[in-house]
Amino acid sequence: MTEQERRALACEIGALSVFRNILSTEPMRALLAFLREKEDPQKKMELFGRFVFSLSEDRYSFSDFLCRAVYADENRYIIDTARGTEIPAVLAGNARAELKLFSRLTALDADGLCAGIEYHGYLPRFDNRPVDFEAAYADRLQKISRCGYGVFATAKMFRVVGDEILPVKAADEITSDRFIGYEREREQVFANTRALIEGRPAANILLFGDAGTGKSSTVKACANHFAQDGVRLIELRKDQLFSLSAVMGKIADNPLKFIIFIDDLSFNKNDDAFSMLKAALEGSASAKASNAVIYATSNRRHIVKENFSERGSDDIHHNDTVQELQSLSDRFGLTVYFEKPNKALYLEIVRKLAQKNGIDMPKTDLDIKAEAFALAKGNRSPRAAEQFIHSLL
Repeated sequence: MTEQERRALACEIGALSVFRNILSTEPMRALLAFLREKEDPQKKMELFGRFVFSLSEDRYSFSDFLCRAVYADENRYIIDTARGTEIPAVLAGNARAELKLFSRLTALDADGLCAGIEYHGYLPRFDNRPVDFEAAYADRLQKISRCGYGVFATAKMFRVVGDEILPVKAADEITSDRFIGYEREREQVFANTRALIEGRPAANILLFGDAGTGKSSTVKACANHFAQDGVRLIELRKDQLFSLSAVMGKIADNPLKFIIFIDDLSFNKNDDAFSMLKAALEGSASAKASNAVIYATSNRRHIVKENFSERGSDDIHHNDTVQELQSLSDRFGLTVYFEKPNKALYLEIVRKLAQKNGIDMPKTDLDIKAEAFALAKGNRSPRAAEQFIHSLL
């Protein structure tokens, strides 16, 4: 590649219009700086080293970086496609031209980029593989209700930080085959999620019951199971419920389906977040998106705490107030009870976990040790069974 060709390539990249957001990424900034440096070979190679270093997040693969950046880019072309809006011919033409440019970039290598530069030291290398972005992007547009776009094309699970929805790093990859017992309870959650995917009426779900019975794990396993069908999970802490309507607004026009997950939910009587959740559960237009359901877990059937002292309240309409507080759980369309396992189920879970983990111990000895472990913990639960098995490894 000659100096003139490098400058020409910099001009083409700098003229991106549809995918212009990609210019703000560090690899593209570093590449442009390298291509635009005209005089100083030392400076040029410093910039080239910066470019290669910037690919570390993508295992030093320029093509992998481009795939991640292009597929996750939230631009007018993909947004209008997702909404079924007519695409102006000029926008479609610009998008095709830019996708062809990205394909050409996947043919670059270190020797070609640095050809003609007066440099005789070690040349940093990066990986690159040919990608037909025009064909690949067209395929993703066809599957947009499953692949998504923008940040939701990058992960399965998300959290809310300030005003942003961000991917969860090292998200829980738990799958349904990890569970033993509670098949009927899990199937209710999975069946409801299938209804959401298929566009049928789907309910908000309250999963309640004893600690350690797999309520939260069931929700996460459900999200992982249906991720390929276009389901994404967004976790909200109870103190973030004021952000619920804003989150619903951001996902309302998205072709994906969303589980808004609220773990370990409970309220005090005067909790201001109560009304926000109540509005969403009752289907308030400002707090509910048609492509989303709320799945909440709680150790309490009545998720609003009430003290005995409050029963003597001087509230004129005290009975009405108590009914409203205690009936919040009834506003979930579906409640699923995860009961603490009895001895027989607990020992069945222990035995199957032992088999899965290759623990060879006489059944009687295993049962006795498992019971002793549960007594020491103070309860029998799937979590206690798993902890017991880990203690044997």
